[in-house]
Amino acid sequence: MNDIELIEYLLATSDVVERRLDRGLSFLRGVSYREYRLLKCIHDSPQQKMTRVDLAAAVGLTPSAVTRALKPLEKMGYVTTERGVRDARQNLAVLSAGGIELLQDTGSAVADMVEQLPVKQWTAAEKDRLLKLLTSLRDAV
Repeated sequence: MNDIELIEYLLATSDVVERRLDRGLSFLRGVSYREYRLLKCIHDSPQQKMTRVDLAAAVGLTPSAVTRALKPLEKMGYVTTERGVRDARQNLAVLSAGGIELLQDTGSAVADMVEQLPVKQWTAAEKDRLLKLLTSLRDAV
């Protein structure tokens, strides 16, 4: 397998796993895995609020893609927007009570879905090696 094929296979595998998680989350709460990741990232931030630029960097999207992804989450009541304290031009995505509830409701479901993947059968050394390889790839891009 050449390098291009390897990257294509990596991306295709990522897509398959993401679609599987999408189906489960969509059935449970009507959100995609990408939306879940955004909510979780906001939740895990120190103040449970993030600028769209910081959120984009954290999840590997562009700021405009984050803006588009947050719109439906705002309409569903999972996220609100707040003006920055030091810079009023800066918008912060803030997790609402509904967003926190969604994460509580779906966290174990996501864990169950991941548990069904063969990752659980891998050794700690295999997982560590894969993480190092993926980190090296991500950091080089």
